[in-house]
Amino acid sequence: MPLLSTRGAGSAKGFGFGGGKGPYNVDFLIVAGGGGGGGGYYGGGGGAGGYRDFTSQLLTPKQIYTITVGAGGAGGPGFGAGTSGVNSSISGTGISYTSAGGGFGTQPTSATGGSGGSGGGGGNVALGGSGNTPSVSPSQGFGGGGIASGNHNGGGGGGSSQVGGNPPNGEPHGGVGGNGTANSITGSSVPYAGGGGGGSINQSRAGGTGGGGNGGNYIPSSNSTPGTANTGGGGGGAGDSIAGSSGGKGIVILRVLTLDYSGITTGSPTVTTDGSYKVIQFTGDGTYTA
Repeated sequence: MPLLSTRGAGSAKGFGFGGGKGPYNVDFLIVAGGGGGGGGYYGGGGGAGGYRDFTSQLLTPKQIYTITVGAGGAGGPGFGAGTSGVNSSISGTGISYTSAGGGFGTQPTSATGGSGGSGGGGGNVALGGSGNTPSVSPSQGFGGGGIASGNHNGGGGGGSSQVGGNPPNGEPHGGVGGNGTANSITGSSVPYAGGGGGGSINQSRAGGTGGGGNGGNYIPSSNSTPGTANTGGGGGGAGDSIAGSSGGKGIVILRVLTLDYSGITTGSPTVTTDGSYKVIQFTGDGTYTA
């Protein structure tokens, strides 16, 4: 993922913040919190947090850029819907980008899954929610799975690269979570923003790649699992009369040439080196001064 400094050849370390007088390039990855899975019998999986990445964005030296990392939504109580994930964002001079929290999975029969970065799965006999809400281009995620009648299993939550699975009619299992998207901004390929699996009668369904939690079972009873922290994965829907699982917290990552990196942050991000670049991973709110 090459970044090219926009500074002239005469720039030198020490001229203001970030080692130069002019703007410089940075890459971003912004993943929102995943939605919580539906609780009670056959809950829908939570939708993945919105996934957005940007290359060669200009930062202005000496300016403060504010990073917000969204929390995952709570799993729904028995016979209740989960809650949506929280938005993640970065903003400052010349920059303002937001990824939307994942939609909640539902349980109450006929309640549609929540819309969001990716849509939550419909619980029991209900449709999934819409993804890419609000609409951005490229899309930040896909819709959740679910059907309106004829089945009693939860739909899978949508992922950033795939719709959540519908519960197959006449089969004793819910829909799988939609898969997430692999990104190498850290220097290694890591998947983010997978949807949660739907709750099932007796065959638990996997969450999507990128941190989606697994759906739970009714017979034999097994719990769903939460979305993985700092991936924006959706929480799994419940199979039994218990709570669904929470969505995973989001993450915001910046990649900048070491020559340009100012070293001035708040919020205690993790900073690593990948070749000629610094990688700044925010798992909580903070700032970066360019």
